[in-house]
Amino acid sequence: MAKTVFDVLIEKIDEVAVSAGDHLVSGAPKEYADYREVVGLVRGLNLSKQLIQELAKNYVEGDDD
Repeated sequence: MAKTVFDVLIEKIDEVAVSAGDHLVSGAPKEYADYREVVGLVRGLNLSKQLIQELAKNYVEGDDD
């Protein structure tokens, strides 16, 4: 099956989230503010991914909501 724009977006979001997770695990954030920034990024990426998945599902089902 061919990739959709939704698939491409989700893959890119996953790549960025993994990179941010690796950044956290490596101990790179030296201050709490840096840690919070990366955690906020990951939370935002996860929310974005969820919204894109819902949009893709509605698109495939032909739902206009």
